Amino acid sequence: MTNIVVLVKQVPDTYSERKLSGSDNTLDRESADAVLDEINEKAVEEALKIKEAGEGEVTVISVGPDRATDAIRKALSMGADKAIHVSDEALHGSDAIATAKVIAAAVGKVEGFDLILAGNEASDGRGAAVPAILAELLGVPQLTYVRQLTVEGSSVKADRETEDGITHLEANLPALVSVSEKINEPRYPSFKGIMAAKKKPVETLTIADLGIDAGEVGLGNAWSTVVEASPKPPRTAGEKVEDEGDGGSKVAEYLVAQKLI
Repeated sequence: MTNIVVLVKQVPDTYSERKLSGSDNTLDRESADAVLDEINEKAVEEALKIKEAGEGEVTVISVGPDRATDAIRKALSMGADKAIHVSDEALHGSDAIATAKVIAAAVGKVEGFDLILAGNEASDGRGAAVPAILAELLGVPQLTYVRQLTVEGSSVKADRETEDGITHLEANLPALVSVSEKINEPRYPSFKGIMAAKKKPVETLTIADLGIDAGEVGLGNAWSTVVEASPKPPRTAGEKVEDEGDGGSKVAEYLVAQKLI
């Protein structure tokens, strides 16, 4: 039996206008539609495939505001069994290190986990750091940027793809795996799955429930913050070249001036 934990995150839809809050330069989550991050759907799908190949249970963990329950319910409607939702105002503005500490404490609520699955990076922060930090905090092997995954008994095998090529990895369970976009194609929740998700247990916890002090999390205790942000300038009209027999030379001169050639 494989006991699997999947980390999921609700993020602003990439098709919405995303912006930072003017007050503290944190992500303005209320200004855009919120969705379950696509890379997390792939992590859930991979967990379900492992579960269906044998026996096991899939627990979803998410850290986020109240409306993150929508993302959790989608993961449950895909087939996950239960969820833990960490929601606390004190978490606003937490950096990757604090977030990983909170997730590590939440994972501790899952008895006897064998495998943790996550996306390689969220589409809002793009830090790609939380899975590695979490693995270090839990003292388990980490297999990152995985495009193919196999669980065999008490070990896990994976193909890790980076710009340098493909690396074949193997580790003993328990372990943490972060998946890439190439890992699979997530299933669509069925109507039966959507209805069943409404009855699946979701445990909501605060940082106090996890034994974490407010002085360890939040924007005021973050190791990294956004100091200043400004919107990108509007696009300007391009330069028009009149071709009087010397158009090619004019284009070449322009490119040289811009240090493009």
